[in-house]
Amino acid sequence: MANPFMEELIPIVNKLQDAFSQLGMASPIDLPQIAVVGGQSAGKSSVLENFVGKDFLPRGSGIVTRRPLVLQLINGKTEWGEFLHQKGKKYTDFEEIRKEIEAETDRVTGSSKSISAIPINLRVYSPHVLNLTLVDLPGMTKVPVGDQPLDIEAQIRDMIMQFITKDNCLILAVSPANADLATSDALKLAKEVDPQGLRTIGVLTKLDLMDEGTDAKEVLENKVLPLRRGYVGVVNRSQKDIDGKKDIKAALAAERKFFLSHSAYRHMADRLGTAFLQKTLNQTLTNHIRDTLPQLRSKLQGEILSMEKEVEEYKRFRPDDPALKTKAMLTLIQNYGTDFERRIEGGGEAISISELSAGAKINRIFHERFPFELVKLEVNEKELRREISFAIKNLFGVRVGLFTPDMAFEQIVKRQIEKLVVPSLKCVDMVFTELSEVVKTCGLGMSRYPRLRDETERILTTFLREQEQKCKDHIRLVIEIELAYMNTNHPDFVGFDNAAKGAQNKKVHQSVTNQVIRKGWLGMPVSLIKGSSKDSWFVLTADSLSWYKDKDEKEQRYSLRLEDMKVRDIEAGRFSMGKKFLFALYYTSGKNVYKDKEQLEIQAQSEEDMEGWKAALLRAGVYPSKEQASSDAEGDMEAMDPQLERQVETIRNLVESYMSIVSKNIQDGVPKTVMFTMVNKLKSFIQTDLLPTVYSAGGQDSLMEESADASIRREEVLRMYHTCRDALEIISEVSTKTTSTPLPPPVDYDDEASLPPNRTSASQLSAGGPARPTRPGPRPPPPGPSNQPPLSPTPGVPSRPDPAGPRRPPPPPGSRPSVPARPNS
Repeated sequence: MANPFMEELIPIVNKLQDAFSQLGMASPIDLPQIAVVGGQSAGKSSVLENFVGKDFLPRGSGIVTRRPLVLQLINGKTEWGEFLHQKGKKYTDFEEIRKEIEAETDRVTGSSKSISAIPINLRVYSPHVLNLTLVDLPGMTKVPVGDQPLDIEAQIRDMIMQFITKDNCLILAVSPANADLATSDALKLAKEVDPQGLRTIGVLTKLDLMDEGTDAKEVLENKVLPLRRGYVGVVNRSQKDIDGKKDIKAALAAERKFFLSHSAYRHMADRLGTAFLQKTLNQTLTNHIRDTLPQLRSKLQGEILSMEKEVEEYKRFRPDDPALKTKAMLTLIQNYGTDFERRIEGGGEAISISELSAGAKINRIFHERFPFELVKLEVNEKELRREISFAIKNLFGVRVGLFTPDMAFEQIVKRQIEKLVVPSLKCVDMVFTELSEVVKTCGLGMSRYPRLRDETERILTTFLREQEQKCKDHIRLVIEIELAYMNTNHPDFVGFDNAAKGAQNKKVHQSVTNQVIRKGWLGMPVSLIKGSSKDSWFVLTADSLSWYKDKDEKEQRYSLRLEDMKVRDIEAGRFSMGKKFLFALYYTSGKNVYKDKEQLEIQAQSEEDMEGWKAALLRAGVYPSKEQASSDAEGDMEAMDPQLERQVETIRNLVESYMSIVSKNIQDGVPKTVMFTMVNKLKSFIQTDLLPTVYSAGGQDSLMEESADASIRREEVLRMYHTCRDALEIISEVSTKTTSTPLPPPVDYDDEASLPPNRTSASQLSAGGPARPTRPGPRPPPPGPSNQPPLSPTPGVPSRPDPAGPRRPPPPPGSRPSVPARPNS
């Protein structure tokens, strides 16, 4: 016998549901409930109305239930209803309840047949009900009606799944007995989310409408399409009865008479019908709540602990206290500085594994993107030779030069140095963009005070722009200094003699080691029309590029030597269907790179990945190509005499040697300049000067004015906190020491595959042929008795002659009743 505390479990959950619903936000915990699932014509509404004993649900064609209805049945002395959205207003006329459900549905969904997941909460008190809470969900449909959206089936399915996927939700799967159970939408959805059948209770309706000579005996005995909790059969009013306003009490009496008089059901009549279903659901939900109480308590405690710190801050909030405002401003700016430093310098407890931090992005700019921009300036060989040739010819004029003029070297070097301005300033711009993004991201911690956040961002952005200009001016000054004097006595400079000797040996390999530079997945396009690609694992070393079948690097597909190789971008639009990150490798000699292909086209996963690979290829000595010189320039080069060619080669070697020195200086100096004038200065400004600057910028009262969203958030958190505290206190007062019905044993779902096709329909189960043998093992026991008053006294089964012979003696106490055989026809 259950203790008195168990009677209060369902009302307690009702209180929790109401409390969280009134918050206007999602419940932080999944409360135990029963969701009613079925097709449009399965009879869900009739089952619920039979529980209450009144007509109160909307009826009509198409989708009638368009919002979830949370129906809380409470055993009371009088009959009346109350809506949560009209708390305090009692409805004694259940026809008015029907009209209010329709009006409240239209208020959210409009007059169309669209649906909404916002529930309607209805509480019904009656002496004829047992404590029970159910969620009536829209019936599943296949075809849109009227102005319903075309994806109405998917919308309804998604709404149902939002409820039944929760572990604390029991599923009441309602299916008509006169249809094929193998195609039941309710059972199909239930099995998807509850494959073991731990949460599913089957309900068979329309047993009285089955074809003559057929019955659902084997389904109700849990022999066909078995459920661990079994099936309960009910008989609802027909449409004719509903139209004729047949009393539900009379309908329940007719239901009882039907089961007692039917030869297939009389032996289990005490386990069928609306009254038994309501008792079963009451006991099942009560036990389910009892079993989930420890879990609910733990979740509530976790929610309360997670809100403690924020709630303490909100409790101390005094909008008119200047001391608290000053302290809050100081704390926010200190947190801002800490967050900024963590994002730039790295470290900290919360390290992102999904994206690069600002410091890592700036490091990538310094060591990948900026060197790549510098190298692109150095590789236009034909253009460089053409400029040297013109410079030498113009210096000699009409004379024939016997010696290589050093003025040509100086002019060419200055021109090359001037080109370094653009990539250097581009590096500054890229770092400025990253720092600006960090300033905005760190400002999210001040979202509660939007004016303080905006003022902080304005001050820091202004300061950053000033430092950006100083950084660019310094870089221009460094390049002007490089232009002012050519130091040909630099220890790394090749000199005239070595440049002349090296004219015959132009190619020098910088790296002889086989060091691995980069590894990763890259695609090789296989279709020019579809743009598809085949991924391989690429490994780049100092002298080769190899690709393998997988990351184990056991099965090599191919390997390329990098000598005499260049990299080029593939023109946009070459591949269709979306943006592709493509580049190609080719040999300057024109020989095939891979099989019969003159170039190897490679597809990266992202632009960042593509830039990283191109920078890695630079380290391996594979430089990007540029457009070929014009045909006129090529003609000039072809017409060059041997003496001029030697002079051009000498100057080229000198320029290459000197520019290597200057490029190294710039590549080393620009990041240092950026770090000093922008990154470090900004970090120092935040730590020392930001707070006084903010103070001097405007009044404290206006800066620390809370936003409307923050005020709403504060009220919501406080309400949620107090609601969770109250809920935890309610749960803690409940005693869980009780006896309850154990969970039924598992059933063998694999037997469904062995059923003949004509055995899956309830309407064909007993139409003829030999009966299916009973599977060994006990059938699920009915739930234990409830201590709540029954709906009505259960009439005894009248004595009648048994066609099969005299009635067997009753089983001894404590034994499980056996299922009698089918009566002889």
